Order: sequence, then structure tokens, then C-alpha cells
Amino acid sequence: MRVVSRSVMVVVLAAIWTGEAGAQTADEVIEKHLAAVGGRAALGKLESRTATGTVTVSVQGSDLAGPIEIVHKRPNKARTVFTVDLSQFGADSMVIEERFDGTMLFTSNSAQGDRELTGNRLENMKNATFPTPFLGYKEAGVKLELVGKETVGGRQAYVLSYTPRTGSASRQYFDSETHLLLRSVARVELQELGGEVENTTDLSDYRDVDGVKVPFVVSILNSQQSVRIAFDKVEHNKPIDDAIFARPAVK
Repeated sequence: MRVVSRSVMVVVLAAIWTGEAGAQTADEVIEKHLAAVGGRAALGKLESRTATGTVTVSVQGSDLAGPIEIVHKRPNKARTVFTVDLSQFGADSMVIEERFDGTMLFTSNSAQGDRELTGNRLENMKNATFPTPFLGYKEAGVKLELVGKETVGGRQAYVLSYTPRTGSASRQYFDSETHLLLRSVARVELQELGGEVENTTDLSDYRDVDGVKVPFVVSILNSQQSVRIAFDKVEHNKPIDDAIFARPAVK
């Protein structure tokens, strides 16, 4: 009788565990993530975000650091500008800027001037809707699939395969307990680094800003360099002139 009871218990527990695993779908992971960062209602109130802090670029054994500002405006306008100190190389500081007005993408630096970017980089910017592309991924035609669980920084994470209609496919890693996004991995075209590279982006130090959790530390790693961004201030819904996203003025 004891053997039978034990067998029944094993079968029941196996059924429970299987049911829990089977009930977790890619769509459910996304909905739990959206709830964890504040919910659809709170995210829907965000029209813009301005984040300022410090960036450190590590390349070929050297660390180049300076201030950074990243601005986003709904639905997908973005501007990033940062300065790196090149005094260790006997040069002045370099200002690097990227602007996206929702249609056209431009990059510039104080040494090489500005140029328009197309192809994969442009498509990825179009896909990066604010405040998060996870809000409207179904309407955007994204193919989403739960492919398993992995460990990221000691945390168990659900791994989702995320494939947009155009642009880079990626793997998204969501903490299985907090449901916050821990990591994103994608192959992207970076001609400045010699072509296509795999970028691993880790997000941490989530803080509440206006009822929405925002990662204050973003680390990006590829085979050529690593970048660490540490924000010290994040503001929402400041008035933002669309001119800052447009093609840089000809000097």
C-alpha cells in the first residue's frame, strides 16, 4: 500500500510540474514582464524619457569615459550623445551622436562628420518603439517563442526567441521570479567594428521612476569592445523638441 501511495504521489507531482511548465507561454512571460515594470497603464502614460549619466567604453585595453544623454520620444524617436576623453592618446575629447527621427538614422562624431545609416541598423531603430517594443509586439508581427530556461548572473531566466519582420532577431532573457529583463542577445551590423557582431546587453539596477521600473545600468559586450552606461538621472514626459532627432545641420 505504501508503494502504491508513493507511486501515486510521484505521478501527481509530475503532473503538477508538467502542468506548470506547460502553462508558461511566451505571451504570459511578456505580460508578467510588463506587469513587473509597472503595467500597461503606467507605460501608456509615458511620452518621453531623458536619461543622463556616464558611459565607459573599453577597447583594446583602454577605458574611455565621459557623460552621456539618451532621449526617447514616442513612438520611436531617439537621440544619443556622449563625449569620450581621448587625452591619453594625446587628442581632444570626441563627441559622438546618433539621431533617429522615426524614419531616418544619422550618426556623427567630431572627427569624421555625420552620415546616414541604412540597412540592419535602421530597421533595428524602427523596431525599438518607446517605452518598450513588448507593448505592441503582436501588432508589429513579431514571432515570439519560449525556448527554455538559462542562468544569467546566478538568476534563472526564461529565454524567448524574438523575431521581428525586419531587423535583427534576438534572444530575450527574463528573470523567472521578478520577470524583469536581464539580458538581450542579437547579431547586429556595426560597420565601425568591421561588420556583423553579436551584442550581449545586460540590464540591472532597476529603479522606480514615476511608477515604472527602469534599468540604471546597461552593459553591452561584443568581440571588439565593451560599453557600460550608468545613469544617475531619468526623467519622463519632459517637453522635447522634435528638431533634436532630425538630420544634423550642415556646418
